[in-house]
Amino acid sequence: MIASMLALWELILLMLSNLFSRLAGAKLLPPPPPPQPSTAVAGSSLACDASYCLSWRVAVETNNAQGWRTVPARCVLYIESYMLGGQYDRDVETAVECIVGYADGLVVGDDGMDAWVLDVDDTCLSNLLYYQGKQFGGAPFDPTAFKSWARRGICPAIPQVLILYKKLLERGYKVFLLTGRDQETLGATTTSNLILQGFIGHERLFMRNRTYRGQGAVAFKSTIRKQLVAEGYRIRGNVGDQWSDLQGDCVGDRIFKIPNPMYFVP
Repeated sequence: MIASMLALWELILLMLSNLFSRLAGAKLLPPPPPPQPSTAVAGSSLACDASYCLSWRVAVETNNAQGWRTVPARCVLYIESYMLGGQYDRDVETAVECIVGYADGLVVGDDGMDAWVLDVDDTCLSNLLYYQGKQFGGAPFDPTAFKSWARRGICPAIPQVLILYKKLLERGYKVFLLTGRDQETLGATTTSNLILQGFIGHERLFMRNRTYRGQGAVAFKSTIRKQLVAEGYRIRGNVGDQWSDLQGDCVGDRIFKIPNPMYFVP
């Protein structure tokens, strides 16, 4: 009996000895590397930015976002994709379809006093080429650089709006172009640019002269529209890319917003 117990103890001690020996000779394993973001996480982040930027753009177009100076940094690539990827063109086309549908449903008077007011910059003429060099609105507005661009007189027409412009004239409406551009420095260039791009036949082009310098867009454009109403014109529609084109006095029977998420004019 005693011999059996001694043999069992010898076996246990041998096993313990082998175990300690293995532990003493084992090498410590390096700690596992920190987890790396997976492609799924990166994709989720991009989707989150796209969702945020879509909501921001909707806030701009509905005039919920006001007074912003630049496109949010996280949305610059989104706005670039929107402006160049086809969605902007489709949105402008849809806006114009709505305008044409409304205009076609009106009875045009035979007195020649049914009028439409159209903004110029990024309503009739596109400044997209300029804003491509300004991070699509991600850089602060530079009035000197923009004036230099406008002086070149190479702004292309926004094709859908040019079609609208011609349809309004064909229907017998009087079309007035109203822009905040300075008449003294940009009058001749802007007139030439419009003609070269096919905007021919409007009644008048109103620009900001010395009388209106320093006025905000709403005050300036309200004054011009009130002048038209005083002359007896019925403003049946008003089209612009900025809410300041569409607010104030004598805005017309209907207002229509052309999309523009690149800049805000108060």
